[in-house]
Amino acid sequence: MTQSLVVHGFQAQLEQLDALIREVEHFADSAAQAHTRALVQALLELHGTGLANLLAHVAEAGEAGQRILDACVGDPVVSGLLLLHGLHPLDLEARVRQALEEVRPYLRSHGGNIELLSLDEGVVRLRLHGSCHSCPSSAVTMEQTIKEAILGKAPEVVAVEVEGLAHLTPPTTDHAARVGLPVL
Repeated sequence: MTQSLVVHGFQAQLEQLDALIREVEHFADSAAQAHTRALVQALLELHGTGLANLLAHVAEAGEAGQRILDACVGDPVVSGLLLLHGLHPLDLEARVRQALEEVRPYLRSHGGNIELLSLDEGVVRLRLHGSCHSCPSSAVTMEQTIKEAILGKAPEVVAVEVEGLAHLTPPTTDHAARVGLPVL
């Protein structure tokens, strides 16, 4: 199975979980709603504690553990779970820079590059260099590529602004929903 199919399946599972949790809000019995929310929260906390312990064991393994951690961070599913539980070892700026490195080859193929100007309160400000920012035929594709790369690595970003391109806003500003955290 390819990595993209695994990620797609994981995303589908998160969407199904989110839909099921939203259905809880339609229960007529408020006690059942509260009980279901508490059950989901307890499961999330249990998994978060287990992941935190796992990361501690990996860290204790030294250099071999670092290689394992690097592999986990590079796996979109594991990375998403670490984000979900607030355990991701890379800070927001590092993840945004990682995303920009992923889009650079595409931008360079269009004669351009990208620079991170600032990251403030979840708003990423970028500047395009070279000729790619003035190419109207690729502006929409470029915009989507940049946005997807950043939100894939840093779903808590609330907006992406690129000098020379229209304002990019993620599909949702709800951080919990974008990392797949059930909204309780």
